[in-house]
Amino acid sequence: MTDFANFVAPPASASAAEADAIREASACLDRFTKRFNACDTAGMDGELHFPHVMLSGAERLEWQAPGHHPVDFFEKLKASGWRRTRYQSKDAVLASADKVHFVVTYTREDGAGMVLSTHRNLWIATRAAGRWGISLRSY
Repeated sequence: MTDFANFVAPPASASAAEADAIREASACLDRFTKRFNACDTAGMDGELHFPHVMLSGAERLEWQAPGHHPVDFFEKLKASGWRRTRYQSKDAVLASADKVHFVVTYTREDGAGMVLSTHRNLWIATRAAGRWGISLRSY
């Protein structure tokens, strides 16, 4: 059983392992967004851990397994003028060897690169079974 004191207050020392975790977790976010821009929902699912949690305000959505993106998700997004999503920043605000919390700022752009919207979210990536994946996104 996990010691509760260690669970809620792990050691605060920065380490090479944490720097590696930030780099690897950031690469996971980059792969997710590359697949998002390719409208590849299966590829996006490949960068998530399940169950996958999304928070919007006080509402919580949990996907137990891949395959839950709405079939018309990208059709609706394209109808809004969207053509790509681009990171403005990915700031690691809390990191350990197996978990990184990022404040992610990104824009949705049209085909000419005009910004349609800007979003700032909290995403948490974790390493489970040796693989980095996004476990939680808060919008």
